[in-house]
Amino acid sequence: MVKVFNHPLIKDKLTRMRKIETQSTKFRDNLNEISQLMAYEVTKNFEMIDIEIETPVAKTVGQKLKDKVVLIPILRAGLGMVDGLKQLIPTASIGHIGLYRDESTALPKQYYCKMPDCLKDSNAIILDPMLATGGSASEAIKIVKSFNPKSISFMCLVAAPEGLNKILKDHKDINIYIASLDEKLNDKCYIVPGLGDAGDRLFGTK
Repeated sequence: MVKVFNHPLIKDKLTRMRKIETQSTKFRDNLNEISQLMAYEVTKNFEMIDIEIETPVAKTVGQKLKDKVVLIPILRAGLGMVDGLKQLIPTASIGHIGLYRDESTALPKQYYCKMPDCLKDSNAIILDPMLATGGSASEAIKIVKSFNPKSISFMCLVAAPEGLNKILKDHKDINIYIASLDEKLNDKCYIVPGLGDAGDRLFGTK
């Protein structure tokens, strides 16, 4: 399932992020806020269980999430999406995946992977602001699948059609959530119009 958002608040905040003059602090703030807005759709089909509680007035039956949630940012830009989701799902655990591109093969290589023990049978949400060629995202999904989570969702801000097609080819069984499906990749594999290098803009490293 692919969901491309068409929400006024997401469009407004993403436009702010795209602007070349937007500084790191505002870029980070808007990334957090968009992540939270997207989270309502990403989590809407998570299973619930009934629990008995007592309000100041009476006993009643409420609901809580049945399964654990694990947030998995792809380093380093994916880290910018964690705080917004963690505020909404404070019980979520966090895993990390680090990938780099092998210059000789142009394929993604794993340099770091640390997952919580609860990932098995949990709802995993993989986070990366950019989906360009799709190589790193596809490899990250493959890694997460090896831990046998209950479900996998991939969540990004801007995607190129080439990257989306790569994931759809490699992983037909996951849910993909995109704030904006952009036009294409340029000859340097940057998303057009995109928003530049999300990691550099997020952490002020360029």
